Amino acid sequence: MRLHKAREVIGVPRVKITDTTFRDAHQSLAATRMRMRHMLPIIEKMDEVGFFSMEVWGGATFDSCIRYLNEDPWERIRTFKKHMKNTPTQMLLRGQNLVGYKHYSDDIVEKFVEKAYENGVDIFRIFDALNDIRNMEFAIRVAKRLGAHVQGTICYTISPVHTIESYVELAKKLEELECDSLCIKDMAGLISPQAARDLVRALKKEISIPIDLHSHCTSGMAPIAYFAAIEAGVDIIDTAMSPFAWGTSQPPTESMVAALKGTPYDTGIDLEAFAEITPFFKEVRRRYDAIIEDISEMVDVNVLLYQIPGGMMSNLIAQLKEQNALDKLPEVLEEVPRVRKDLGYPPLVTPTSQIVGTQAVMNVLVGERYKVVPKEVKDYVRGLYGKPPAPIDEEVKAKIIGDEEVITCRPADLLPPQLHQLKEEAEKLGIIKKEEDLLTYALYPAIAVKFLKGELREEPLPEKREAAEKEEKGIPTEYVVEVDGEEFNVRVKPVGGFIEISQAARAAQQKAPPKDVEGGIKAPMQGMIVKINVKKGDKVNKGDVVAVLEAMKMQNDVIASHDGTVEEIFVEEGANVAAGDVIMAVR
Repeated sequence: MRLHKAREVIGVPRVKITDTTFRDAHQSLAATRMRMRHMLPIIEKMDEVGFFSMEVWGGATFDSCIRYLNEDPWERIRTFKKHMKNTPTQMLLRGQNLVGYKHYSDDIVEKFVEKAYENGVDIFRIFDALNDIRNMEFAIRVAKRLGAHVQGTICYTISPVHTIESYVELAKKLEELECDSLCIKDMAGLISPQAARDLVRALKKEISIPIDLHSHCTSGMAPIAYFAAIEAGVDIIDTAMSPFAWGTSQPPTESMVAALKGTPYDTGIDLEAFAEITPFFKEVRRRYDAIIEDISEMVDVNVLLYQIPGGMMSNLIAQLKEQNALDKLPEVLEEVPRVRKDLGYPPLVTPTSQIVGTQAVMNVLVGERYKVVPKEVKDYVRGLYGKPPAPIDEEVKAKIIGDEEVITCRPADLLPPQLHQLKEEAEKLGIIKKEEDLLTYALYPAIAVKFLKGELREEPLPEKREAAEKEEKGIPTEYVVEVDGEEFNVRVKPVGGFIEISQAARAAQQKAPPKDVEGGIKAPMQGMIVKINVKKGDKVNKGDVVAVLEAMKMQNDVIASHDGTVEEIFVEEGANVAAGDVIMAVR
């Protein structure tokens, strides 16, 4: 029945609208920080508009809910479903990556899709960052078995190896898998009007399922490309309510509806439907002014060179701010296309956008290309994310993984069932209250434990941009704290991310790690120590991995720079460190 409901809206009027305000729009502009309480009052009004669907879940929302907002993402989708009686709910699913940044075993994928459907997802937009259909098939089959509407997805990008012919072949395979519709996902706003027209025409000749065009306004071409695609026969376009549109987000819903009014492509939506909705989102938009950067709101044709998608741009800015290195953004933007070429021209969409973007940041901050390589980048080069569109540069490959062999099978075939073991771990930790909690732990074990134990607080939301600037520039960041008569130097810095309830208390009891120690092994950047691999007295050799640092959602090995014995360890697992902090002394 739910499948029929999702498909009933495929009919007249000719052009349908998928509204992204509740998901991709604020992911693109505001780093996925919109709170559920700010969406709830308008959901039912949005439900009355007459959209094909509303994208409300998936993508980075799952991560952001537990990492920054202290919200249960499962409760979020249930809330949307409860208040949406007329419009199908839609989520973005990263194929075998689900809503995480790595491949998960088939049993986890199956359980996640089942629970997502059970909690209220009607339409699954399923993609793979490399357009490797092997990474999409299993999730597609599970969703189809459940009776969901499946929207197979092409990740659109520009490179010497991405052609109309290659996109058409992928679309034909997705239709063969019985996808109900097809999405052209232009993550970075790269598609030109001519390219949109040519691609839609070519697809219409070869497939019979409805086609959705998703783009961003980053280059300024999206509204024109939408109209060219509409003339070529596209069935659905993705838009966002105007206060959360433009820039790195989608074209505005109201404007596209008005532009098509009275044409053969009329959406059938009455502009009066937005009378209360647009002013509501204007007020919501003001709440997030402090975290929406000017660069995310501006047209930038240079995106055609560095190809950074909307969500990646806002998160990249946030990451650089966390590293106190926002001034390095121009260098990072120049480095991104170089890294992308080195790694075989992957489309820049999560998780490959995170992989390429984080490596570009590392290369710039460290000052030497590929000196620090996150685990996820190594896994990508090993083939664990799938087959790159083009061969990886051999010199770069050797630098990252040496002479290791690259896998050629479907990556998930190498993953044994994991859900049972994870369940035992989670039960021992006492964090399972419902089945969905197990999936939260499976996807984000480093964050989920504290979230599920109730040890995290919502990230503060500055009311005004000026307040945020004062917070960054005007408040002292170093204090002397006295505990039981002993003084400790404590550095305090707003870095975003989660806030632990007991963080301040622990900070007062722990000495800040030193900056300069003989034989010191230093943190290459700001982040959280998630693992210490050695103990005091251990002998280590140059090149050994002595610790693992999580920074920018990636795990980075901390390497011993010399031989010696571990004489002192200055931090514990779970500790936050700044760039240059000495983690341990090896002499």
